[in-house]
Formats: sequence, structure tokens, C-alpha cells
Amino acid sequence: MATIQECREALDTLSGNLARADGGVRGAAALDRSLSCHITDLDETFTGRLDGGRIRVDAVAPGPPAAKAEIRLAMTGDDLLAMVAGELKFAKAWASGRVRLEAGFRDLLRLKSLL
Repeated sequence: MATIQECREALDTLSGNLARADGGVRGAAALDRSLSCHITDLDETFTGRLDGGRIRVDAVAPGPPAAKAEIRLAMTGDDLLAMVAGELKFAKAWASGRVRLEAGFRDLLRLKSLL
């Protein structure tokens, strides 16, 4: 089972990957939205912002998100690590229910290019 530190490092890696991306991926990630990522098996939530193509983690707290972020993710720590490492495709994990993504309709349309 992944640790909180490994999950934080995975989010930092994902942030770096988004910042270095080009074309449609970078454009899709160039939102300014509040973000939460609930790590279900650890019952911890990272909160922060997706801003200018980077993920900024501001806090980690026990339990599900206390406030409703504009973009909400939920998954196990192992799935987060596998996705960032390229071992698990987001679209497959989302379609199978291993990853939950909730956002406004326009944001979902924009984020679909990241899949």
C-alpha cells in the first residue's frame, strides 16, 4: 500500500509532467480551479489548485474533502502511483470505477483531452 509521502511525490511528479506537456494536454491543464484528491485507502485528502498547468498542493487532511473543490478526484494510493508511472491508464481506471472524477461539465470536456 502506498504511503502519504509517496502519494505527495506522485502528485508533484504529475504536476511537473503537466507543466512540461505541450499542445492539447498543456491547454487542457491550463485551468485555474480548486482541486481535491481523496486517497481512499489511506482516507487522506490532498487539497490545492490546478493553476496554469501545475498542481499546487496546499494541504493534506484526514478523511474525505471538507469542502467541495471544483475538480474532485478519488482513488487508492496504489492507483495514483500506477497512473503517474504510466502503468495504469486514467481512462481505463475511470471507466472501471477505480478512479472517480467529478467536475463541472465544461471542465470535464476540457479535461477529457488528458485521458
